[in-house]
Amino acid sequence: MEFAAPGPPRLTELTDGSPAWLVSRYPDVRQVLSDSRFGRAELYAPDGPSVSQVPGLVNDPDLMFNQDGPGHLRLRRTMRRAFTPRAVARWQPWIAAIVEHLLDGLADSAGDGGGPVDIVAEYTLPLPVAVISRLMGLDASARERMRHWSDHAFTDGSRRGDEVGAAMAEFSAFGAELLAARRREPGDDLVSGLVRAADEEGGIPEAQLVSLVCGLVVGGHDSTMTMLGNSLLYLLAERQEAWPRLAAAGESAGAVADRLLHLIPLGDDRGSTRRATEGVEVGGVLIPPGAVVLADCGMANRDPAVFPASTADDLFAPLEAPTLSFGAGPHYCLGAWLARMELQLALHRLAARFPGLRLAQPPDSVHWRVGTTSRSPEHLLVTWPRREPDRWPPRVSGSLSGVRPGGRDR
Repeated sequence: MEFAAPGPPRLTELTDGSPAWLVSRYPDVRQVLSDSRFGRAELYAPDGPSVSQVPGLVNDPDLMFNQDGPGHLRLRRTMRRAFTPRAVARWQPWIAAIVEHLLDGLADSAGDGGGPVDIVAEYTLPLPVAVISRLMGLDASARERMRHWSDHAFTDGSRRGDEVGAAMAEFSAFGAELLAARRREPGDDLVSGLVRAADEEGGIPEAQLVSLVCGLVVGGHDSTMTMLGNSLLYLLAERQEAWPRLAAAGESAGAVADRLLHLIPLGDDRGSTRRATEGVEVGGVLIPPGAVVLADCGMANRDPAVFPASTADDLFAPLEAPTLSFGAGPHYCLGAWLARMELQLALHRLAARFPGLRLAQPPDSVHWRVGTTSRSPEHLLVTWPRREPDRWPPRVSGSLSGVRPGGRDR
């Protein structure tokens, strides 16, 4: 994907031709994402822009991401304890066990010839689905519907409105019943924890809790599936020299995961949209009140004033500043630690078990998922020389504690 050079804030247009301000330099994007005078809720005011009219979960005004101020803080407090670095670290052993189980299945599915196999179907999709299903206590029927709900929740506007509406109505009903079930019979899953935290917090509308649960279900697997699929395609197609080193140590894999999250966007739409509640100066330019602002995190992550070209291509170099791939400020993604852990474990153990992994199809023949705001391979065929893989437990050197947060609740 090509990125223009970042520059001062400038006027641009939304897809419908209405005006917006493009902000692209790293400090300017951080300011917009962190300044409470640039909000999400104002996008859904009666005079809001057409960008807020695209159907799907992303533009649900009840979604936590679309809340500002005290209401947003109440919702974040219900989740914050579940996603602390310490809490996520406790999940590492069983997530690692899921990774190894899937790698065993990947080896078995290849038969005697070492492939080819579709690594999306065998690995990049089932891994995050298994992780979020265990965290939220979802049954098999929910796992089967997850991709359908995700495709409609993150629609890019190309799907029929009635089709999206029907899928979202079904999804909301599922979320409401899941909350009700956990109130009747609480467990040790994430939804039960959210119910307890919401009761302690008080004052949270039920519709917002339903949107919160639904957002966790689809966001918790779609983003990781997208990151992992795109990262594998990039590594195997363009950076084969990094694969052996990736297998060598956990901390090296952590640096690579950070760099890949920083460099590879989740989709073609890289802008995080806000609306100014008053006039604000950004990068020497006055953004007028009521203006829509597109904070381009992809361009900001390539700002040469912060991320010099000398290290931009070094996958093992620590980031010079926190990445904006997870946002910044009040809407910084609470799932960032979990996303990093999954990507680091998944890439490191895949490289260790299959050091000769390579693409079994030309990169330009890859079929991409369409119709959603995220973009990743629909299928990805891989192969490897036949060998006996290492078995569990993995011989991992280094520590996952080397992964540091950057800055996607975009």
